[in-house]
Amino acid sequence: MTRGFSFEVSSRDGRARRGLITTTHGTVPTPAFMPVGTRASVKSLDPSEVRQSGASILLGNTYHLMLRPGEELIRRAGGLARFMAWDGPTLTDSGGFQVFSLPALRKVTDRGVVFASHIDGARVELTPERAVEIQAALGSDIAMVLDVCPPGLAPRDEVAAAMDRTTAWAKRQVSLERPEGQAQFGIVQGSIHEDLRMRHLDELKELPFDGMALGGLSVGEPIEDMYRIFQAVVPHMPESLPRYVMGVGTPKDLLEGIENGVDMFDCVMPTRNARNGQAFLRGGRINIKQAQYTEDPRPLEPGCTCPCCARFERRYLRHLFNVKEMLVSRLITLHNLHHFGALTAGARSAISDGRFSQFKESWLTPREESITS
Repeated sequence: MTRGFSFEVSSRDGRARRGLITTTHGTVPTPAFMPVGTRASVKSLDPSEVRQSGASILLGNTYHLMLRPGEELIRRAGGLARFMAWDGPTLTDSGGFQVFSLPALRKVTDRGVVFASHIDGARVELTPERAVEIQAALGSDIAMVLDVCPPGLAPRDEVAAAMDRTTAWAKRQVSLERPEGQAQFGIVQGSIHEDLRMRHLDELKELPFDGMALGGLSVGEPIEDMYRIFQAVVPHMPESLPRYVMGVGTPKDLLEGIENGVDMFDCVMPTRNARNGQAFLRGGRINIKQAQYTEDPRPLEPGCTCPCCARFERRYLRHLFNVKEMLVSRLITLHNLHHFGALTAGARSAISDGRFSQFKESWLTPREESITS
């Protein structure tokens, strides 16, 4: 394992596990949810507000940061965490998902991928070697390998080809020099095919990664298939390494993953949904723009201690949304991240106490009739 990076499991409850990731920039209690700071910012929030939500690690987006402001500027600023005034560990994705989500703008070869910048159409090449180089400049605590992410319901032969190329690229990346203390995680592909997932996992286990991730989920496949992959694959991921599911998801997704042994998650849902007026609550969610909240004097979630619920009423939040005041996005984002932080903190305590199944059931039980799924 990379010097300066470690992972230890402290408690178990069935397959669920509680642990601690140690990096050169701080520790990460697991299970952990990582808010997404796509462009070196969790949208609308100050880093101290993100920390107060319970987050201990942030995710940065390699694709966007390489284009603007450029990784060399961030290197000169002292790395991603210092650049964005975040006092804690960071993880950077490889940029692969963003590139592969734009099929009309890119061409993939064994060498890497060439794509047209979404900003100005300029030709950009991203190779496995370049992905390592960029993330080295960003100075993240955890760097992800460049992988090939097929659509959720891609044909089996396309999925197999993506796996093979991901493995070939992974082998090129593990041998490259990285900054001292920067861990590197492999990414298991295979879509909804259990046998392909297991085959790919076996291939990646042979490489000296510091952690293992499941990629290619929540990309269009049925939810029940994603949960099936959790159950079939996660327990076979290396026991001594952090297990990370990328780009997932809802509170229920997190709880299903934790139940099967997942340690880390990231997703844009808490922030993106907030900008659309949607707040996560125990057992479901509400959309504040609905007319039923016009005169509702309650906080978003009675009993919630987040800054939004401590001070503001639903009727005021609905007014802000209707008149397009940017404050509403900030307030609901604060609530949503607090919700995800409380979920993972509660899961950690429940695992230690041997009551995770009860905690999961309680978290998913609606507390009021106005909650919608």
